Order: sequence, then structure tokens, then C-alpha cells
Amino acid sequence: MRVIVWGINYAPELTGIAPYNVALCEFLRAKGDDVEMVTAFAYYPVWRKREEDRHRLFRTDIRNGVPVHRCWHFVPGKVSAWKRILHEATFVLTSTLRVLSLRRADVYVIVSPPLLLGAAAWLVTRRAPFVFYVKDLQPDAAVGLGMLKSGWFTRILYWLEAFAYQHAARVSGISDEMLTILRGKGVPEAKLILFPDGVVLPEAGAISPRGKFRGKYGFSSDEFLAIYSGNLGVKQGLYILLDAAELLKPGIRIVLCGDGAERGAIEKSLQDRHLTNVTMLPLQSDEDYRALLVDANISLITQQSGSGNAFFPCKLLMTLAYSSPVLTVADPGSALAGAVADGKFGMNIVPGRPDLLASALMDLSHDRERLRAWGKAGRDYIGRFEQDKVINQFASVLQSVVGTD
Repeated sequence: MRVIVWGINYAPELTGIAPYNVALCEFLRAKGDDVEMVTAFAYYPVWRKREEDRHRLFRTDIRNGVPVHRCWHFVPGKVSAWKRILHEATFVLTSTLRVLSLRRADVYVIVSPPLLLGAAAWLVTRRAPFVFYVKDLQPDAAVGLGMLKSGWFTRILYWLEAFAYQHAARVSGISDEMLTILRGKGVPEAKLILFPDGVVLPEAGAISPRGKFRGKYGFSSDEFLAIYSGNLGVKQGLYILLDAAELLKPGIRIVLCGDGAERGAIEKSLQDRHLTNVTMLPLQSDEDYRALLVDANISLITQQSGSGNAFFPCKLLMTLAYSSPVLTVADPGSALAGAVADGKFGMNIVPGRPDLLASALMDLSHDRERLRAWGKAGRDYIGRFEQDKVINQFASVLQSVVGTD
């Protein structure tokens, strides 16, 4: 089976969608499929290309045997709704040209966002089926966060969304909540497939000993560390962590590791507030991130209110794989809040209540037994998301799509 995966994110990006695109491509290649990736030059989450990638129109890399075709796209220095639209549109344009230059695939996997790739896929792959792999309901999130106001432009976005669903052979969602929303948008049940994010479960011997992350950054062994790691963007609603820090008693430290469009603003807010119990660190390498999870007393996963009930942050799975308990901030009824309630591996706080967040952190700092129980429950919960299992099921769907074409 020949497969072209088409999406804007890929390695060497460490966070967001990229690791899951890598896992899909490398799994398909390992089982003998002919797979190629069409993507952008790495930019996420820092929103900046590497020096060697600037001013390049196209380039093909080979990563672990997978041909990776990189295409130029505009990356704004400061992200706004309209600059992000231009950013995605330029990638859609250049990558469409690149896909047209490649040998036809038996099936295409179109990773959204960008939403506009759905229309481009219909144009380019009309002789072959495509699967629309939805990682985020982009129009819903943009309107819910207030990044775009309802009007003629959002009507166009929703039309493009419906167009992609109509012409895709299958439409995948990453959570049951997302599938429910897709049904509400008129996607037929026969087209829908659940393709959740997967995780590689570490063996006990592969987990680093405690103290490595704390030692590297000078955190004492008795300091209670509540750590957020990942994208520092609008959707994450991270200012609640600074608000909560103002209410904490000594001995509890909030650590923010990562990069993204909001990093500069968060740093300025941190300085203006003169908070000494919040530390900002750069995005961690894979090895350091795993050490971070071992040393965190609790992991923080936050969502801005209105970011969408179907949004399921991929970082949750890796966090649970390392038996780290979690404290989440998400709307009631969201996929994230539902997972916490279902798996009993943490606690969810409603957005806009830093007082509740601070109170929970102070209580948990004196309740290590509850944290250990949450960590064990999380590890038990994610067995269903084992990476090879979920990708193998998706690969079977791709094979069936090819067989019925």
C-alpha cells in the first residue's frame, strides 16, 4: 500500500501533532508500506524556523527511512488570527504543488489543521481516496476562544470543513467527544473512525531515577513541584497558573517548561507580579522531559475556557505513562475533564478559579498517598492507548479504504 501523509508538522518538532505524524509514518514503513510525508520546515512551538531552513522553497529529508518533503511557508514573528491564516494558506499552496509532483498514492492521510488541506486534498487526490485525520476542530476553537468573530469569514471556514467531510473517504476523530460533534456536523456514521493519540509505554528499567531533573535545575528534593510542559499558547490559558501562584504558601513551586506564541507575554506578566515561586524553563528534550515527569509531584494540564469540549491534549498520555498524577483546568463536559473523571488519575478545576487551583495544590502537597494512587490509576488507564495498538487499527482502516476504492 502506498500512503502519502500530508500535514504541517513533523520531526524534529517535539510537541503537538508532530510526534504522532512521525509515529504513523514510521509504523507504516516498518510494516512494509510505501509511505512519504509532505510537511513544512520545522517551526513549532517556537514559531520560528531554524536558520538553515530559512529561504528554502523545498527540501527532501530521509528520517528513519521515511522520505520527508518539506515545503516553504510563512511563519509570523508574532502570531495573530489573520497571520495564522496566512501561515497555513502558504503551506497549503506550496505543499499542494509538492504533492502534485509525487507519484500517486493508493490513499492519502490529510492531517487537520490546517483545515484548508481538506479542499486541497479533494483537488489533488481526485483519483484516490483520502482520510481526513482531524486533530482539532479549528473553526469551533477559533470562535470559542474569541480569536475570530462569527460572520462571513467563519461561514466560509465552516463550509470548507463540511466540504472536506463530504469528500473524504473516512473522517477520524481523536476522542469520543469529537466523534459526537462530527455526527452533529452531518458526517455519516459509516465514515467516522476513532483514532486517538497513542503512547509508547515505558518499561520500568527505562525510567530514569528520581532527582535528575531537580538536580539539573537546582530544585530541592523537598520542594513540591507542579509542572506544566508543552506549548505556551492562547489555547492553554496559562495565566491561571500565575494567578494561583500568588495565593500559594511557601514550599510549592510552579514550573513552566516550553515555548510558544504566549511565552513573551507570560514572562512579562511573571516579572510584573514579582513572583518568586514560578520558574520558566525552555522546552525540554525527550530525555529531559521524561526526567521531568519522574520528578514532578504533579503535572499541570490547562485549557482556556471555550477551547472546545472535544480537544484532548496529547501530553496527557505521556504524563500518565510515567505515572505522574495530574491537575487539569478544563471546562466541565470537556474530553479532558471527562478523562480525569473516568480514569480517576487526578482532579479537574474549572477555568477562572485560581483560588480553587491554589487550594488543591496546597492540599495535595500534604497528601502524597493520594498522589501515588492517582499515578497508579493513570498508568492503568492508558493501556487502551498503547501506540502500536491504535496505529495498527488505523492502518487496517487505510487498507480497507484502498480495498473499496
